[in-house]
Amino acid sequence: MTGSALRVTLADAIVWAVETLRDASETPRLDAEVLLAHTLGWSRARVLSRLEEPFTDESLHQFRTLILRRAAREPVAYLVGRKEFYGLEFVVDRRVLVPRPETETLVDAALEWAKHRPAPLVIADIGTGSGCIAVALAVHLPQAHIYAIDLSRDALAVARQNVIRHHVDASVTLLNGDLLAPLPQPVDLLVSNPPYTVLNEVDPGVRMHEPHLALDGGSDGLAVYRRLFAAAPSALRPGGALMLEIGATQARAVVDLARQAFPEAVIRVRQDLAGRDRVVICFSD
Repeated sequence: MTGSALRVTLADAIVWAVETLRDASETPRLDAEVLLAHTLGWSRARVLSRLEEPFTDESLHQFRTLILRRAAREPVAYLVGRKEFYGLEFVVDRRVLVPRPETETLVDAALEWAKHRPAPLVIADIGTGSGCIAVALAVHLPQAHIYAIDLSRDALAVARQNVIRHHVDASVTLLNGDLLAPLPQPVDLLVSNPPYTVLNEVDPGVRMHEPHLALDGGSDGLAVYRRLFAAAPSALRPGGALMLEIGATQARAVVDLARQAFPEAVIRVRQDLAGRDRVVICFSD
């Protein structure tokens, strides 16, 4: 996109951006509109209603920079610094995995289980990352106490921003450490979206930009599940539950691990909105 910014309209910029992003994104038009709205500090609706307006030099430069970063497969969430999850807006950057909509299935399952349990509940979110699961649960279960654990201090710094942003700092305790090790007490519910990908099979954009600690599930994608199941029985209160997000092809393998750790438990697999296996649930005795 060249020439004087005074001759470049917002519509012109979107056309250029869509063409630039065509090979890097499955949603080039949406990405262009979101990044243009972010550049201007407008809503997308306002952008779309004023497409014939000209760019300023400064805004044009900022937009071009963002589009080129997106063309290098950097996630839109990192470029705008936020991501919506479970109806809440979260601060995100390269220190944490971008929250995915399929993870909302895990939150749904946890909230449905909690409705039938006496309050107050104690919950642990293992590998909290941005804190999106812990915060969503805290917002919807105000009487619960939630331990949000992560090995990465950088991730916990982001999670702290989100805990404060959503005013749940009284009910969410952030703990630094490896999986269940920092837990100070047994809990009623363990939830986790652990690393479950085989790193060299991950989408190149994700692999280039998102934290490997939150992605790498080992040579078969199951390494962290094995460690979680080894530690989980002693970390759950009687009648507690364990809920783990899984990759769409991992249900059988993770259910087998669950049966070894909880031989008397009721084990179920829950699908996401796309009909893919997404959460393994263990109801302990």
